[in-house]
Amino acid sequence: MSERFQVADRVYQAGDLVGVLTTEPLGRVLDYRAPEGGCGDGDFVEVPLGPRRVLGVVWGPAVGGWDPAKVRPIGRVLDARPMRAELRAFLAKAADYTLTPLPSMLRLATRAPGLGEPASMRRVYRLAGAVPNTLTEARHRVVEALREFRGAPVTIGELAEAAECGASVVKGLVKLGVVVEEDAPRDAPYPRLRADVGMRLVGDQVEAGDALVADVARGGYAATLLKGVTGSGKTEVYLEAVAECLRSRKQALVLLPEIALTAEFLTRVEARFGAKPAEWHSGVTMTERRRLWRMVSEGGAELVVGARSALFLPFQDLGLIVVDEEHDTSYKQEDGVLYNARDMAVLRAAIAGCPVVLASATPSLETWANVEAGKYRRLDLGSRFGAAEMPEMRAIDMRSERLPSDRWISETLAAKVSAVVGRGEQALLFLNRRGFAPVTLCRACGHGVEGRMAAVGPGVERLAEEVAARFPEARVAVLSSDLFGSARALKEKIAEISGGGADIIIGTQIVAKGHNFPLLTLVGVIDADLGLQGSDLRAAERTFQLMRQVAGRAGRTAERKGEAWLQTHQPEHPVIRAILGGDEEAFWRAEAGERKAAGVPPYGRMAGIILSSTDVAEVFDFGGELARRCDPLKRIGAEVWGPAPAPIARVRGRHRVRLLVKAEKGAPLQAALAEWLAQFKLPRDLRLAVDIDPQSFL
Repeated sequence: MSERFQVADRVYQAGDLVGVLTTEPLGRVLDYRAPEGGCGDGDFVEVPLGPRRVLGVVWGPAVGGWDPAKVRPIGRVLDARPMRAELRAFLAKAADYTLTPLPSMLRLATRAPGLGEPASMRRVYRLAGAVPNTLTEARHRVVEALREFRGAPVTIGELAEAAECGASVVKGLVKLGVVVEEDAPRDAPYPRLRADVGMRLVGDQVEAGDALVADVARGGYAATLLKGVTGSGKTEVYLEAVAECLRSRKQALVLLPEIALTAEFLTRVEARFGAKPAEWHSGVTMTERRRLWRMVSEGGAELVVGARSALFLPFQDLGLIVVDEEHDTSYKQEDGVLYNARDMAVLRAAIAGCPVVLASATPSLETWANVEAGKYRRLDLGSRFGAAEMPEMRAIDMRSERLPSDRWISETLAAKVSAVVGRGEQALLFLNRRGFAPVTLCRACGHGVEGRMAAVGPGVERLAEEVAARFPEARVAVLSSDLFGSARALKEKIAEISGGGADIIIGTQIVAKGHNFPLLTLVGVIDADLGLQGSDLRAAERTFQLMRQVAGRAGRTAERKGEAWLQTHQPEHPVIRAILGGDEEAFWRAEAGERKAAGVPPYGRMAGIILSSTDVAEVFDFGGELARRCDPLKRIGAEVWGPAPAPIARVRGRHRVRLLVKAEKGAPLQAALAEWLAQFKLPRDLRLAVDIDPQSFL
């Protein structure tokens, strides 16, 4: 029997009727005849659909109900490892939970080109060695692009696209001997990682590392919150669990919330294990994407470091999942298939029967509540690694600063910045979000009082202008993800700042996400109150997390003690007091009590319904009809709020309207939603999306 059939759940002989799930938006499994040579569950196949041939997966026996004589045969079985029953079960459960059509989930699991093409050779390019100083700008971009690919195989088309040049520029570098052109296997295994050299853990790290290693060695599902202050060595601790996974000849997955974090993390992994891991995110070339997908499915990739979509890769023997910065909102997919990668990671670990580690200095309330309920274990790292200390945190009461309405840096903070820059250190001025004056309040009392009203929360452009005027000799760098045209450019800027290439950093939320700036000793939060405004039920939680995270960027070396200053018009606000006082448990208990009293997540259930149309009247009329005919929701005790314009009411010419459904914790919400929405036929131009457990209400 072939290897393909040995791993199949069921084997079908030629002519048997089988069910095939395709990636086409049909919403159901289709029946086909097994081809000559037969097939098995999980086989990737090419099937006819109308005049086209499309990708599909054998999902099980035929659904039936058709004239067998009219059922068309499968075109061919593709040369790819079958999709394991574990992954098929994960896709099905994820689809049920998020109310996503199963074909859409399958598309997430097959996002690599040429899956059915056999292994072959292809021409790739790499740096040969020394690079002359006399290269043209275009040739220099090619060299930098190759360095960015970090030795990964890259074709001439991908290299030319990354360097924004023509193929002739690459060929010219080949003639100069700067770049080597060679044939290589299309899909080569990744280098083996060394797991025999351990890290030297100290203090709390030892106990936490031993516990995670034991989980991996024992096997089976276990969920752990690894909580540690910024700089406490959480990464070193969970890499010990990764090492145990490698020693057990199993595969590991580490999820990161941002591409910008990947380069620094990969460097740490390479130093720890002697080789680079496999990398999966939107910045990876199509050639590398196919290679990784196939190597993961064949066991040729031991460790994958990736963004949220890496959860849908076809691991053959998954032994560990780590979700780093598990609280980060970037883990929520907000378009297409709407899912939270943190929650889906727990689901996949449960189905695969492996441990999952959720790591954070400021965990989400959902994770904190699961620890309190006994569903997750908690491991704490209470101090920074080595001799480094947590920064001192203080508030600047903006009600007494008497700033002009067009300025945002207080005299107190300006003096601190001047002192730090004078010592040759770095200062970070942090904005809670990008944009121009989203909140207006009174600078005398922090509320809406006539006479001293001013806009707070400037955009980075306005703040940069003020910084340039007040500190003309300082080198200023602006870090905001939407100011960079590529992930490579953002990574280069972060590396430049880490090396001391700026005196004052102006940053939005991206700077709070795990970057290490050794010279940074001062963090000044310009708009600490901004996240406390509005009706977002997670406003307090996010403000608390963000302020604690960004403050943790300061003083990460023993030689330089850090300090963080929060400009606030509400120093008596419970969230601000909790941030300054550092009593995290008191904050979580208070926040949990308020959420529980209100019956909202994680102590209740919510679902968002997002409608959009080019016709504003149509989208409101349909939303009103949804709200009126909500008997299936009423039967489970759910409430329906709306319709109301979305805070971002128009996107790309489409008007957006939202409804919000609220139910008790144990209510069968998905079944009721499905029954409710099945009553309606959407107008041609109207789109409807269901967001289970919404994180954003935009």
